[in-house]
Amino acid sequence: MKTELFEHEITLLRDTFRRLLRRHARTNLVKLIQKTHTADLAVIFRYFSDVEQEQVFKLMQDDESTAEFLSALDESILTNILEREQSERIAMIVREAGSNDQGNILNSLSEDKTQSVLELLRRDEQEEIEEILAYPEDSAGSLMSTDVFALHQDSTSRAALKALQDQDEAEMAFYIYVTDDDERLVGVISLRTLAITHPETLLSGIMIKSVHMVRAETDQEDVAQLVAQYNYLAVPVVDGDTRLLGIVTVDDVVDVIREEATEDFLQMAGAGKDREILNKSSWDNAKARLPWLFASWLGGILAATVIGVYEDVLQSTIALAAFIPVIMGMGGNIGTQSSTIVVRGIATGRVDFGSEFKIIMKEVTVGFILGGLYGILLGLFAMFRFIDAPAYLGLVVGLSIGLSMLVAAAVGTIIPLFLRKVDIDPAIATGPFVTTSVDVVGVLLYFVIATSFLNL
Repeated sequence: MKTELFEHEITLLRDTFRRLLRRHARTNLVKLIQKTHTADLAVIFRYFSDVEQEQVFKLMQDDESTAEFLSALDESILTNILEREQSERIAMIVREAGSNDQGNILNSLSEDKTQSVLELLRRDEQEEIEEILAYPEDSAGSLMSTDVFALHQDSTSRAALKALQDQDEAEMAFYIYVTDDDERLVGVISLRTLAITHPETLLSGIMIKSVHMVRAETDQEDVAQLVAQYNYLAVPVVDGDTRLLGIVTVDDVVDVIREEATEDFLQMAGAGKDREILNKSSWDNAKARLPWLFASWLGGILAATVIGVYEDVLQSTIALAAFIPVIMGMGGNIGTQSSTIVVRGIATGRVDFGSEFKIIMKEVTVGFILGGLYGILLGLFAMFRFIDAPAYLGLVVGLSIGLSMLVAAAVGTIIPLFLRKVDIDPAIATGPFVTTSVDVVGVLLYFVIATSFLNL
């Protein structure tokens, strides 16, 4: 019900914008923009044409709100809008944006346009932004806000509360970060602890000294796992000497979790890893999916080759051909299931280093149980369906599907675990790669078993 209501509100808002655009009602459009939440504006921009997007964007007058709006946009729409915008206006928006949003905005521009925008900023602003842009993409440094609330360990609780009341530039203060004389992070204090502590107590006496912190180069997925595991609202980011650089807040982590999950699902489906795939052209989508489908195509060629090698076996017992689709389909399905379970376990931190053998044995056992069950059922079906076929047909079919499902479960588990060992994204192990390899192995096992019985 809530989803339907939300969709109805978005449709109504979109139609209102379009009606005002047709009437050229500039004043009403400006008022509507000011009343609409930036997140809702970002959603309805997906349904606007390029011309409508440009018209509405030019009417956004508050640079700070505009920066928040840009940070909520889909990447492809953001790039499309800003590449058509004047560098002067982008510079004004960047100046009002938070440090983490500044990097997001500038990374969406071409190199030349980014440089032209930076040249319009003050020297100190340029240096701060260039430092953020230097961090690897999808790292904690690229996500963090440098406007962080931190105090010296010798400050009192009274001074901390006063400073908290006076601050208006820092990112929302979830915690008070405590530093020493060298600006190294030495502790953290919750707002609740600060509020109930005697005013003259030093921060060094109430801070938690065991602080979970990440380096600026830490992958954003690792930051997301840390936040999810400990239910943090923010995570401090430090350099090699544990000097506080900034914080990554939970709202940014939510975006990371969504983006990483989308990327993993796309890779597991063999559709590339571009999170903006729905906003890309048909040609770009085709190029992204071409290499992934090539694996399936090549696997089909190999499977056909295997079948061709055993052409004599098929001619002698034509009923064997009827079960090739089942052998390939069941093996591919259980292989994909196993690989998907392992990949998601790795992504969520539930699969630890050192537990690989236990995981492999568990999935192999599942493959053995399911393979045995479906092997018996398919073997019985083969015996009663093809009564005139050789007596061994049911046994061949049953053994083949049982072994292929067992092997498929093992392959689907081992491939992502191996890829993680060699620092390759395990998500590519599912979909076409697993099903293709399992299809070839399944067909080969089928005909090897059939040949063995024919020679008896």
